[in-house]
Amino acid sequence: MTPPPSITELDVSRRGFLRAGVVGLSLGDQSAFARGASLLHRRRVIFILMAGGPSQLETFDPKPQAPSHIRGPMRAIATSVPGLWLNESLPKLAERANRFALVRSLTHDYAPIHETGQQLLQCGRLMEAGVRFPHFGAIVAKAAPKKSKTPANVVLPRLLCETGTHHHRGQSAGGWGTEWDPVELASGPSAEPDAVRRSYGETHFGRLLLQARQLVEQGTNCVTVNLFDTLHGRVTWDCHGDVNCAPGTVFDYRDTLCPQFDQALSALLDDLQRRGLLDDTLVVATGEFGRTPRLNDHAGRDHWTGCWSALIAGGGVTGGAVIGASDDSASAPIDRPVAPAEITATMLGWFGIDGREHEVAIGSKAESLIPAEPLRELWA
Repeated sequence: MTPPPSITELDVSRRGFLRAGVVGLSLGDQSAFARGASLLHRRRVIFILMAGGPSQLETFDPKPQAPSHIRGPMRAIATSVPGLWLNESLPKLAERANRFALVRSLTHDYAPIHETGQQLLQCGRLMEAGVRFPHFGAIVAKAAPKKSKTPANVVLPRLLCETGTHHHRGQSAGGWGTEWDPVELASGPSAEPDAVRRSYGETHFGRLLLQARQLVEQGTNCVTVNLFDTLHGRVTWDCHGDVNCAPGTVFDYRDTLCPQFDQALSALLDDLQRRGLLDDTLVVATGEFGRTPRLNDHAGRDHWTGCWSALIAGGGVTGGAVIGASDDSASAPIDRPVAPAEITATMLGWFGIDGREHEVAIGSKAESLIPAEPLRELWA
């Protein structure tokens, strides 16, 4: 499988997204996008938003040599890739490590709130001067050929809400209007053999990822899976250990969250492979930020934008690859810092869309819609 094509292969001009104060796409550029219709018709993205911000230490970047107040109560385990370790809470993914890549150096220095990271990951930038930028799936949906009734851009089970503030969460079409907003599908997956359902797990995570597989198999281009669509007052990846607001702890990672995630994502990768869909489907799993290197007094970790991780599979991605590295406490990148917008650019690049080739008007200035390049190291 070759990496995403450059935008020149689709011959899309820089005029595409330039309109006064809002983001737009001209009819001429829609025709240019249509020249890449076969690519858009064939390829898929499943973006698994681990809403709440999972701890890098309890998932994809454990630090077994760190002091206990940093490494936490769990061990690191070896994987199918020599020298690559995951947290012990992800044993099934550890067995499949040769089938995905990890990014261990995501970072940004904006406000450490959920909505900031959610915008940066899904839109490639923060709203500015009143301009809300479109979710990557809205860009793909507008470019996708209209050949079936299957929605091009779906969010499961519903749009994010109650994530802490009332800021934009990055899951709308922004200035394009509601026509290109993702379609919400709160209903569960349609009938499947019991063995398939059991493989994903009879859990919330399992049902969501099984439904995501069904959608890409039916032709949906972009599926965004909100593992949690609201965060307040429930156990989520937002593990502050605060009984009144975010009660999750690292022990909930160990006992519930990670085992369910491990089973569901492993089953998704197996299922896509078995059905011949994995090479054409890019699977990305990450949160909007990481967690503090030091455990707090409630067996939790707080918001941390300095460093966190992502898992990327499918699409011919080089299995076992690791992009970037964190320091001894997983608090900062020490190699190849990765901006969240590079994740956005990678998902768009999978469809042959280069956000740098389009401009957005912000007041009196024009800037690139997505100010980042795809992570081409994934296909090295």
